[in-house]
Amino acid sequence: MKSVIVLGGYGGFGARLSRRLAADGWAVLVAGRNGPAAERLAADLPNARALVADRNADLRPLLEAHSPFLLVDAAGPFQGSGYQVAEACIACGVHYLDLADARDFVCGIGRLDDAARAAGVAVISGGSSVPALSGAVIAELSRDIEAVCSVETSISASNRATAGASVAAAILSYVGKPVRLWRGRRSRQETGWHRLHVARYHIAGRAPIRRLVALADVPDHDIVPATIPGRPATVFRAGPEFAFQLLTLWLLSWPVKWGWVRSLSPFAGWLLPLQKLSARFGTDRSAMAVELKGFSGGEASVRRWTLIAENGDGPEIPTIAAHVLANAVAVGRLVPGARHTAGEVVLDDFSPHFNKLAIFRAVENQTYEPLYRRVIGPAYATLPQPVRAMHDLIGDAGAAGRARVRRGTSLPAGIVCAVMRFPPEGEHDLHVFFEERDGAERWTRDFAGHAFTSELSQKGDRLTERFGPMRFSFDLPSDATGLTMVMRGWSVLGIPMPLWLAPRSEAREWAEGEDFCFDVPIALPGIGTIVHYSGRLRRI
Repeated sequence: MKSVIVLGGYGGFGARLSRRLAADGWAVLVAGRNGPAAERLAADLPNARALVADRNADLRPLLEAHSPFLLVDAAGPFQGSGYQVAEACIACGVHYLDLADARDFVCGIGRLDDAARAAGVAVISGGSSVPALSGAVIAELSRDIEAVCSVETSISASNRATAGASVAAAILSYVGKPVRLWRGRRSRQETGWHRLHVARYHIAGRAPIRRLVALADVPDHDIVPATIPGRPATVFRAGPEFAFQLLTLWLLSWPVKWGWVRSLSPFAGWLLPLQKLSARFGTDRSAMAVELKGFSGGEASVRRWTLIAENGDGPEIPTIAAHVLANAVAVGRLVPGARHTAGEVVLDDFSPHFNKLAIFRAVENQTYEPLYRRVIGPAYATLPQPVRAMHDLIGDAGAAGRARVRRGTSLPAGIVCAVMRFPPEGEHDLHVFFEERDGAERWTRDFAGHAFTSELSQKGDRLTERFGPMRFSFDLPSDATGLTMVMRGWSVLGIPMPLWLAPRSEAREWAEGEDFCFDVPIALPGIGTIVHYSGRLRRI
């Protein structure tokens, strides 16, 4: 029987973990600042005792007194926290594990690697749904994928799964704050709790779940691009069961984004009482999904793993990750050193624990035909390779190069350019960010900081491009020399417009060596040239 100290062992997740480890034969020391709470839980567990401990104090005397095999920090919050608990464990020769999902904390644990190796202990951070479980799922889905283009993960918790104070503090720490993402083959800065998206969770035989989720800041945003072949774009979203809860935080995020409020973290004490007021409503269903897109054997592939937890078993999932890792430490599977959990356990390690609960999983795997291939048809295969490479898109991609812009000189042309956010005249570095979702593509062209976006989709046998309220329909005649975009119709706010009033534009694409070349003239009847940009790109 090995002994384990569980810091925060009577909290929302800590209590579940303490029960799991005690039932698995561990001698559990339920630890935390609230002695009576620790004693109440310990009294209900076999082979358990209570300890009073403060994770913010020097824990070395306590570790020396009790000599545990392992310490699990389930207390948190880990946002902005130091490594004093892990350092105390290293100093006392005790293995360390935590349930952290704080991005900087988890990804920075490697700074203790040399000391952990010298002490012969494993120091593992992130034993939670992310990055432990998410990392295991992504590793499984990416098998035999030569290049992963994008990974999107979302989690939505049951409204009856009341979060602890550390979870509330963790969420509020990044609401409205900058979040670094790897997208379009470069680092981008977006806003925490923005990028709202309706997530759909479906498993055959279970009632589907549809929830609103928003951008959360988690270790996966650093770990996945650094460890998965293809350096995929990575986005993680989370959300509560009720959309009004998420939208309330979204509204409160704007004062933080605008700099009017430094952070919402001081309001964490209000979040739990407000959540408890609605806890009796809703369901006891939680969900998680990971969608991976990439190329396997030259074919575009979409793989999706979905989990639905019924009967209030969702909050068990983060503790299952920690339970799996604790047992891996116990049998010597985890070598000494300090690191995050991604890659330390595999998805099969979770199955025996999931199977004992109302936790259902499914995997979907389907091929995908990129947009331009679908529209052009057999002639697509005749296009020059650089042109095909630019349009073989799934998930996320980026290209970089140079462009030259010429703008019309008339006042009306200048007004149109300003409204459409076309770039200024001159030579520019150009980056194009491609984002594919549900068969449609969103192109963001960034001319040295001057960006504009359009959305492309298929309608019948034609390509449709949308700029705000305007939609343009194109034929794409193609051959070995390249392709041309020939306008066949357009509309404003869904109202068809006469073709003779349409902008004059016949864009061309071709190849020179390994470069993708383009030429896009845009003119208006009675006004003349609005903008004319041309240049060359390469996928990055």
